[in-house]
Amino acid sequence: MTLNNRMLTAFFSSACILGVTGPAFAQEQSGTIARIEQKVSHADDAIERIRQLDDAGPMLNAVIAYNPEAQALSDIMGKTALRGMPILVKDNIETIEWPTTAGSLALKNNLTHRDAPLVANIRAAGGVILGKTNLSEWANIRDSKSTSGWSAIGGLTRNPHAIDRNSCGSSSGSGAAVAAGFAWAAIGTETNGSITCTASINGVVGFKPSVGLVSRRHIIPISSTQDTAGPMAKTVTDAALLLGAMAGEDPQDAVTLTVPNRRLDYVAGLNEASLHGVRIGVMRNQIGDNGDVEAVFEVALADLQRAGAVLVDIEFEPNGQVYDDSFTVLLFELREEMGKYLRSIPKMDGPAQTPRSLADLIAFNSANSDTEMRYFGQGFFQIAERTTDRAAYETARTNAVRIAGEETIDMLLAKHNVTYLVAPTRGPSWPNDLVNGDNFNGSIGFGSPSAIAGYPHLTVPMGAVERLPVGISFFGAKWSDYEVLQAGAAYEKFRSASLPEPSFERWSSATE
Repeated sequence: MTLNNRMLTAFFSSACILGVTGPAFAQEQSGTIARIEQKVSHADDAIERIRQLDDAGPMLNAVIAYNPEAQALSDIMGKTALRGMPILVKDNIETIEWPTTAGSLALKNNLTHRDAPLVANIRAAGGVILGKTNLSEWANIRDSKSTSGWSAIGGLTRNPHAIDRNSCGSSSGSGAAVAAGFAWAAIGTETNGSITCTASINGVVGFKPSVGLVSRRHIIPISSTQDTAGPMAKTVTDAALLLGAMAGEDPQDAVTLTVPNRRLDYVAGLNEASLHGVRIGVMRNQIGDNGDVEAVFEVALADLQRAGAVLVDIEFEPNGQVYDDSFTVLLFELREEMGKYLRSIPKMDGPAQTPRSLADLIAFNSANSDTEMRYFGQGFFQIAERTTDRAAYETARTNAVRIAGEETIDMLLAKHNVTYLVAPTRGPSWPNDLVNGDNFNGSIGFGSPSAIAGYPHLTVPMGAVERLPVGISFFGAKWSDYEVLQAGAAYEKFRSASLPEPSFERWSSATE
């Protein structure tokens, strides 16, 4: 399949999905409580901020539903690993309490009474599920002209740093909620950029783990090849702590059984993490054409050098075939796996027929076009419904994973003898425009190879452009998740840039 630049750029800016954890993490771990003792955010405080800033005031539309009695749950957690910390969950991940909608009216009554394994494991580790967050509807896989952060269920998520600007997607609500102080941390999902872009643009830490570290069961899918859930938090240590509660084997998600030397604790040693003598590849061609972003990135590179890192400039352009092949994979898997998911859910309450296939969703959107398709259509859904050639799909999948992994990330790490690669994550947030859709700078960033190959990708705030946050990305080899987190934690200690606080105002007000 050949795609025009608009379609490719629109998709590879956004899409998203999935998560599980081992019961061993539920036990108190040495040092964990001390690490978070001073960071415990009371659920009552989080709920009050949601009421003041999400339900009223600037109305961020980051949170779709929350439990007003969450503090009572937090109070009884005791000395568990997460100690009752309030956590928000993206609304394509199933929880017992609330419907799981993916932002679509077609699933507004999808109350499955199931916890995704990652949610069950967070509860077992002592985390309190505070509520569900808004997202780009269907994780931004419905149409090329979508606006990130908009869903028919939740409306448009606003960036807390500039409420007239975008929060990226598809994990828009999760990133905005963490930035706004609505929870200690949140869960996002990613197929290609949905955790990392959102985290960067909202000024928080976001981690997309290697595919297989976290189970995808009971999460509305796009692609079993690329989907994964991941943590979003204020610091790398907090994200690592939450990752430990999420990650684990799930016999019903076979890829989780392939993880070599699986860790239980991703926090141990982060405080002592060092970059002294570590060689890091700088992806010069992926810095992009925004001079302000480049200036912030150069400061971050200087910070890495002060931390002792040895920087190696790399000039590289990915093989463009990887994008066409990956897109074919996503469309084929979307049709098949969405159908499997929809057939797994119980019959929904109400007169509407429970959708059981992608074709049913397309029909629902057409029948409810005044609400579902007021701002954009369902072109990707319609292409996916026609993407049925299995042989072509299998060839595309083999090509995409090989090019992105072996021939890109693995090759660059080996050829330049570096441990990590770095680049700016994304440019600053763009103005919201429901009529014309997203307007991001596609020249910035190097996230797609990690997403397509299923490798880890960490973004950490590195500063701001005109008080709009931007992040630095750390990439590593498959299963090097802990090492990538170490690199990010070491960078945090030497970061010299001041990070902006959310203004909850219009960015344009500063220029008027």
